[in-house]
Amino acid sequence: MFFLRAHRAHPAFREGVRDQATAAMGIAAWGLMTGVSMVQSGLSPLEALLMTLIVYAGSAQLAATPMIVAGAPLWVILAAAFCVNLRFVVFSAHLRPYLMHLPRWQRLVTGYVTADLSYVFFARRYPRPGADAQELAAQQAYLMGNCGVNYVAWMGASLTGIALANVVPVAWGLGFAGILALLGVLCSLATSKLRVVSLAISGTAAVAAYALPLKLNIVVAIASAVALCLVLDRMRPTPAGGHHA
Repeated sequence: MFFLRAHRAHPAFREGVRDQATAAMGIAAWGLMTGVSMVQSGLSPLEALLMTLIVYAGSAQLAATPMIVAGAPLWVILAAAFCVNLRFVVFSAHLRPYLMHLPRWQRLVTGYVTADLSYVFFARRYPRPGADAQELAAQQAYLMGNCGVNYVAWMGASLTGIALANVVPVAWGLGFAGILALLGVLCSLATSKLRVVSLAISGTAAVAAYALPLKLNIVVAIASAVALCLVLDRMRPTPAGGHHA
């Protein structure tokens, strides 16, 4: 996070830190349980450490770990991780006009450290890109404050979970605490009919396909929600002179 130094003095950076701090405990609980689960599922501490540092995606890690341990084909593991992380393609497309003024290396690093809640808080705070360099700088500072807290909370807790995997039992249900924290943010984002439909479809599909092996119900849930919502969005009439929101 060396490039955060340039943004720390900006007031928007502190605002980003403050907003993300409200969800830090949930992120940490989820990260702790992910670290514990990876080792207790059969990965070595070194494998779990490298996966945490390189992948930095809790949902993909949790989806891929049981497949790796079960000896699933590589293409199945990659397909599951790809589907689970498809949402980041949408995030990237939305953030593009906010970040294109930055050097390529900084855009790449920003993409790596931007997580779900970082994007959620940022998109809710800044619905449109800045109109000038000053506004864009404020937006970038806010995003980096958000991402910094998220990264430290997740990495610190996940690495702790890996180190204490044989001490912290999975039965504690710390991951559920993280899920509850994320649910609050999720519900606050259900601000349109299409988003509510997406939430209902993915939840229903995940439960209906729960019996599938290798946690493929996650893939089914994401694919179902994305496919149906794309169809519904295309069916909606386009406002005169505008685009769908």
